Amino acid sequence: MIPWRAIAIAALLAGAATALLAGDIPPEARRSGYTFMGLDTRAMQDDDTSNPGMLFVLDGEALWAKKFGSIGKACADCHGEARSSMKGVAARYPAFDKALGRPVTLDQRINLCRANHQQATPLPYESRDLLALSAFIAHQSRGAPITAGDDPQAKPFIAQGRALYMQRQGQLNLACTNCHDDNFDKRLAGAPITQGQPTGYPLYRLEWQTMGSLERRLRSCMTGVRAQAYDYGSPELVALALYLMSRARGLPMETPAVRP
Repeated sequence: MIPWRAIAIAALLAGAATALLAGDIPPEARRSGYTFMGLDTRAMQDDDTSNPGMLFVLDGEALWAKKFGSIGKACADCHGEARSSMKGVAARYPAFDKALGRPVTLDQRINLCRANHQQATPLPYESRDLLALSAFIAHQSRGAPITAGDDPQAKPFIAQGRALYMQRQGQLNLACTNCHDDNFDKRLAGAPITQGQPTGYPLYRLEWQTMGSLERRLRSCMTGVRAQAYDYGSPELVALALYLMSRARGLPMETPAVRP
């Protein structure tokens, strides 16, 4: 049996099958997913006492001050007060790492710090502690404009991510651009189709009933078009995340955002 979501996607795009791709959305027309949400979802995000993502931010604040690893070191021991030292940091991730010669996500940077500076075990992808730390750090940039992709060394990886964004894949033979450039402002199975601007990750998704990273969302989309999803932390997912963040350059960070 074909999943209902696959049927809905196919039906939505059937009418646009002969249309030309819209291509890149002009910078002045780029919009956060927040603007596509209903009033109830917006209200939940706007009120920190109602936003369930803030529970992860609070957990992350506790983890920031907690000592880990064989040398008993906390994030705060190196970085001090996160509200000042981490302001604007998440807005430039994924960022190019000179030692590795490739971009890394904020989650990967956290784990690199754990391994190299705390002598601690890296946290699993999508684990509560990693999401909490990532949410806490990204929350310090709430309201700051996204600047990811400004480093010239990141340009080849942005190009790789853009190629993946434009590439058709899966049994439904669809690309990211088919939904998020050609059909934004429409609806898919009752849910709004956004431009895919990643302004609020990690975010709380009501469908998941928990926080999730941008990589989780990308993997969900790949599964939705019945394609083989890339592994967490893979070069492909990192490049795609970098392209999406560079595509959202100038939009304000919202972490923790709330989405349906």
